[in-house]
Amino acid sequence: MSFNLKSKGKFAALLAALIISVSVTGCANTDEKTSSTNSSTVTKDSVSTASIASDESLDSDMFTDRDKEVGYDESSAVMVAFSSSGATASSDSVSVSGSKVTIKSEGTYIVTGTTSDGQIIVDADNKTKVQIVLKNASVTCKSSAALYVKQADKVFVTTAKDTENTLASTGDYVQTDDNNVDAAVFAKDDITFNGEGKLTVTSEKGHGIVSKDDLKLTSGEYNITAASHALSGKNSIRIASGTYTLTSGKDGLHAENTDDTSKGFVYIADGKFTVNCKGDGIDAGTTAQIENGTFNITSNRDSSSSSSTDSASVKGIKAGGDITISGGTFNLTCEDDGLHSNSNVTVSGGTFTISTGDDGIHADSKTSISGGTINITESYEGIEGTEVEISGGTINLKSSNDGFNAAGGKDESGFGGGFDRDNFGSSDASITISGGKITIDADGDGVDSNGSLTVTGWETYVFGSTSGDNGAVDYDGEATITGGIFIATGSSQMAQNFGENSTQGSMLVNTNSSGEITVKNSDGVVLVSFTPTKTYACVVISCPGITTGQTYTVTTGDSTTEVEMTSIIYGSGGMGGPGSMGGRNMGNGDMNGNEMGGPGGDMRGGPQMR
Repeated sequence: MSFNLKSKGKFAALLAALIISVSVTGCANTDEKTSSTNSSTVTKDSVSTASIASDESLDSDMFTDRDKEVGYDESSAVMVAFSSSGATASSDSVSVSGSKVTIKSEGTYIVTGTTSDGQIIVDADNKTKVQIVLKNASVTCKSSAALYVKQADKVFVTTAKDTENTLASTGDYVQTDDNNVDAAVFAKDDITFNGEGKLTVTSEKGHGIVSKDDLKLTSGEYNITAASHALSGKNSIRIASGTYTLTSGKDGLHAENTDDTSKGFVYIADGKFTVNCKGDGIDAGTTAQIENGTFNITSNRDSSSSSSTDSASVKGIKAGGDITISGGTFNLTCEDDGLHSNSNVTVSGGTFTISTGDDGIHADSKTSISGGTINITESYEGIEGTEVEISGGTINLKSSNDGFNAAGGKDESGFGGGFDRDNFGSSDASITISGGKITIDADGDGVDSNGSLTVTGWETYVFGSTSGDNGAVDYDGEATITGGIFIATGSSQMAQNFGENSTQGSMLVNTNSSGEITVKNSDGVVLVSFTPTKTYACVVISCPGITTGQTYTVTTGDSTTEVEMTSIIYGSGGMGGPGSMGGRNMGNGDMNGNEMGGPGGDMRGGPQMR
């Protein structure tokens, strides 16, 4: 499919910039620092969700220098060695009981060897910092965590360069104290993972890695398999870099703090992620912010599980608060929404390929897209929000229902759910297009606003439904266009045009056609040409160069229509929308496609097909 634009006079420069070709396709140093953010002091280990929403990059606030330090002094480190006969330690700062070792003091501890039923416990002063270096260590613990941080200020787990390490738990968890230990790695306090080696974590009956405070991962390679969440942080999950292969019976990454709803966020600066889960790929109780990285997420229900799991959320990236994405590559194959926020979704960069059984991108409040490339190859509804605001980027989407949908109310969460359908005509609902290149292939409404529709610029192309109960353009409030290119094809029964408050000309032409659409001015200059991928019964066309008082030739397939713009709007729309019957084929035209209405609903003088 291709588009050509030509013009002369005052529109030449603008139209030359809009020549396009579009095709639809199917993220040992000082430990604490502070920095000034929005005129307030933010401590690295106590960053609020408000800071996440306001800062362009929070890497320096999210991680200390020591979080990223992978070096260690082997000459002063304590050696801990596991074997089939038990464990040994080179210092009395470690107590040993069989294959169970307990670290009691600050320092660096190098762990080697293998045990089939052992445990590493950190139980030190709450101001103590401990570094555990895994150097070809394999620790499996039956009925508890292989690594259990019972108390410390902070623990750093470093994988030594060119080593392979394992931390695993098997069987049902048996509680030995007041803590509900339910992971292969379980930390009551802050824990950071880094290094230049590999770490495999497995949990037969619980989570992979859990922190009841902040969980940070800054480097290294991780392969985590868990019956429940792969990574879980109560206050936050913060990832600076690294490679992650996560296989989980619930969420891949899960951050939630039910005691303090200002916490429970996810921040990712970079990394490579492959997530196969029976829950959400990334689930943040509050905000999720992604600045870069590569994300391959597959989320599907576990069809073999009990009925209680059938209602499990299986979204790609989900947040109770805002989702903010400024870069990265995202391949999301999800049974439910690709991106889902109970608040706002903001995308300013990145490359997305999304295939979903529900919405491609959903926000209960506002969905804002200002950059990036978004390809939604399969969805129920493509992009959804009470407000949908597109100011940049390239968007290609295919939907079995609406392409863009703006409606009041909250999402019903589930497989064709969408918004509260009783809240039609909501004054809060709006779709605003001021930038970007948008191509929509929708089997329902192409662009559907339960409130207003505003187009001020750039390029929008809609292949709407061929059935009569949907329209390429559908709105319940006011629709205006003041600039840009907007072309929408679809059925004529529910067709709507822009309203009279527009400042750029827009025409609605009824025709039963397929093939190229071309608009020429009275001098024979082609203003726009466009080839839809479907047959169509009508087309809405607006572009620079369409003005009041001029006559245009519109070619649709093998048919030609002369359109005289006696007002800014020619043909006013269909069932349930503003305007009257003009510009809409009510089924009373002749077999050649002659329509009954003209501009403003006048039943005489409609465009004639030649």
